[in-house]
Amino acid sequence: MGSGPPTLWEWIARNWDTGRADSIRNLLLDHLVMSLTPVLFSLLAALPLGLACARWRRLYQPTSGLMNVIYALPSLPVFMLLISVTGLSQTTVIIPLTFYGMAVLIPAVVDGLASVPDHVRQAAVAMGFTPARRLLTVELPIAVPVVLSGLRVVAVSSISLVSVGALIGQGGLGGLFTRAYQNPFTPPVIVGTVLVVALALVADGVLVLAQRLLTPWVRARRPA
Repeated sequence: MGSGPPTLWEWIARNWDTGRADSIRNLLLDHLVMSLTPVLFSLLAALPLGLACARWRRLYQPTSGLMNVIYALPSLPVFMLLISVTGLSQTTVIIPLTFYGMAVLIPAVVDGLASVPDHVRQAAVAMGFTPARRLLTVELPIAVPVVLSGLRVVAVSSISLVSVGALIGQGGLGGLFTRAYQNPFTPPVIVGTVLVVALALVADGVLVLAQRLLTPWVRARRPA
């Protein structure tokens, strides 16, 4: 056997599941938790806030302005500021990414509701729909494509930004990048990059599929 460095596949086989926290498998699971949890939290927070901004338009500009300021904050300094509150934990990464997601999703919810044609609302009112029923069965379903387009952006950016957390020891697959930086070696960079891109593609594909399932009338309108 040669004494040179291991090949890419040999390195993956040795490091996939070593039983340690820095194994590829554990880093991948951590990355999934820290990237998908903010997507869910930001959606749950953005829906009621977006509905409120659509209902009371005077709220939209200050809310949008505040979210834009938050979105402009660099992630690493925010992580470092939160360490004194949440410590070196996954929460330190999840909180900022949740707010970044809200900054994208609140306008998406407002724009989605604004895309509902007035004659559709009027028809629902004429049929005796209550405001809650009109929202749930008419307005939100029509707004789904716009909201999911925003959610796709949030999911992909969240999966990417989690890697920055490796600089505070909580970056999921970003740990492979810091490992390669500390001890120059190509396989960790290749594996980390491929897995991050693969996660982003899978997440985007799942959301595209969800949009197709939730909006079958869009396909029905397309010409054969």
